[in-house]
Amino acid sequence: MSIRLGFFDSGLGGLTVLRRVLERHGGVPTIYLGDTARVPYGSRSPSEIRAIASEVVAWLRDQQVTTVVMACNTTNALARDVTEGQAGVPVVGLIGAAAAMVRDSRVGVLATPATVASGAYRESIEALHPGTLVVQQACPDFVPLIEAGDLGCDALRSAAIHYLQPLLEASVQSIVLGCTHYPLLLPLLSNLLPESIRLIDPALGVASQLDALLGKPVPGGLDQPLALEATRICVTSDPQGFADRSTPWLGQRPKVEQIALQSPVEAF
Repeated sequence: MSIRLGFFDSGLGGLTVLRRVLERHGGVPTIYLGDTARVPYGSRSPSEIRAIASEVVAWLRDQQVTTVVMACNTTNALARDVTEGQAGVPVVGLIGAAAAMVRDSRVGVLATPATVASGAYRESIEALHPGTLVVQQACPDFVPLIEAGDLGCDALRSAAIHYLQPLLEASVQSIVLGCTHYPLLLPLLSNLLPESIRLIDPALGVASQLDALLGKPVPGGLDQPLALEATRICVTSDPQGFADRSTPWLGQRPKVEQIALQSPVEAF
């Protein structure tokens, strides 16, 4: 069977993972599902998140993907077992990839409320790096503001200043972007933080982990336009708006189709 990667997230955020994978490995056949009808996931209950993950992964399985990439930290934190049980194929997650990238003894984590409440990042980082101080900060306003599409708005800057303050007070040396939407804020966060603080994008770790499946990185991939010819992008609502908002990040306007999932979800 030929390789076909399946990515899923609540909206735009997972495109940061898709982009890193395509930059590293070229035009890999992929299918991306943004569950825009139910964004954000991070404010939902664990039972809702697990039910959504089950439904989304069942849809990806029907598309005959050969590997599932959990391009959503919230489902990674709360529904990794559901995804693995439903997928029937290998599953690649973000949290372990991020923990493997940690090099410092004082680490901050920016994430959704659901991810922070799960404690998954703290547990994973402490398991790999005993004795590390992990300071988690829930960022409930980030995803809705990012999905609105104006990354230069005052509300995003104010929210970022508020969310970063506890991490700066704790003298963290690096910060994990614990939601796939947050790399879209790299310019803003870099502007607000001292140069000494390293920002960790788990998507880079996932792209590296996929070397075992996809082979060595494509030479000069970072300098080439993204190869989207073999990528199918699907959403559960507003395909044209999604195409508009994703264009700056992808460097081109993608074709986006709308698909239907059951809604509302039942507890799982």
